[in-house]
Amino acid sequence: MMPFGLKIAIVNRAFRKKLDEKASAMGLTSVQLRVLGSISRLETAGETEIHQIDLERIEHVTHPAMTKLLGRLESKGFVRCVPSTKDRRYKKITCTEKSAGIHEVILAYDKEVLSELCQNLTPSQKKTLIEAINIMVQNIDMQ
Repeated sequence: MMPFGLKIAIVNRAFRKKLDEKASAMGLTSVQLRVLGSISRLETAGETEIHQIDLERIEHVTHPAMTKLLGRLESKGFVRCVPSTKDRRYKKITCTEKSAGIHEVILAYDKEVLSELCQNLTPSQKKTLIEAINIMVQNIDMQ
């Protein structure tokens, strides 16, 4: 019998691989696309200043990893990092014209990949899966 953790890892790799294929058409990785999506989503929600520390918390990554990610996104012209007007210790991160509203594209990609991976599930099974994963994510966030 295959351990549950291994099954989760296999699903994660398959999901990421399919997202990587879609992201590569834009010159990005799935991780870079996800970070861009977070920035775009926050901007659309009315956040006036997004800082690296916000993205680290949302994406559950370390400071050095996020620094590297943002550097790559900035060099590719997807984000701008400028000094914060509220706190000079931080840089304000914004989408460029090239990536504004990209969270909508990501949501579409996410739906496509989820549909592919859940193609043999009934609508009820898919709903139960999504509800269970949402609870698991809440449990992780509470730790």
